[in-house]
Amino acid sequence: MKEKIKAKAQAIVQNPNAKKALQSIKPQKNFWGIGGVVLFFIVPEIIAYIWGEDITKYANNELLKPQDFLNTQYYELLVMLFEEGISYINLAIGIALLIWLFL
Repeated sequence: MKEKIKAKAQAIVQNPNAKKALQSIKPQKNFWGIGGVVLFFIVPEIIAYIWGEDITKYANNELLKPQDFLNTQYYELLVMLFEEGISYINLAIGIALLIWLFL
C-alpha cells in the first residue's frame, strides 16, 4: 500500500500539468502577492491573538440585547471566529506561502 501511494505521489510530482498548476497558484513576487498573503492569512491571526477575547466579550454582550436577524448572525459569527483564539493552521499556511513566494 505504501509503495502504491509513493508511486502515485511520484507520478503527480513528475506530471507537467501538476507542475503548471502549482506555478499558477504560486503568489507573485509583487506588492499584491505579498500583501494578499499577509492580509488574508497573517493579519487576522494577529488580531485574534491580541484582541480575540475582547471581541468575543463584546459580541456576547451584544447578543444579550434584542437584535434583528442580521445583527444576531453577525455577532454569532464574531463569537465563532474569535472564541478559540489564534488558528495555528492558518498562520502556518500564511508563513508557508510567504516562504514559497521567495523561493
